[in-house]
Amino acid sequence: VQLQASGGGLVQAGGSLTLSCTASGTSFRIHRMAWFRQAPGKKRELVAQIWRDGRTDYADTAKGRFTISRDNAKSTVHMQMNSLKPEDTAVYYCLDIDLSLWGQGTQVTVSS
Repeated sequence: VQLQASGGGLVQAGGSLTLSCTASGTSFRIHRMAWFRQAPGKKRELVAQIWRDGRTDYADTAKGRFTISRDNAKSTVHMQMNSLKPEDTAVYYCLDIDLSLWGQGTQVTVSS
């Protein structure tokens, strides 16, 4: 049972990245999934979440710029991040909320 995150990297301000998180060994299609992030010296914070029925919710900092989606056939949750800002720099983590199962983090760095 694990979550494997990928897609982080270095991008200039205004650029885009897509994060992906693939689950194995879980009943992915019925679980609520989320992306969190943690910047240096700050607490881990919720960025976006998606329910089994596709309903989504976003932190104010992500609204209008980030889009979370899921592909149940591939047990994968994605997060498309547009118009990135330097303050989006953080380690991003995916979470299976129902299992309290964290993926390993993926670093996103946005240069000004």
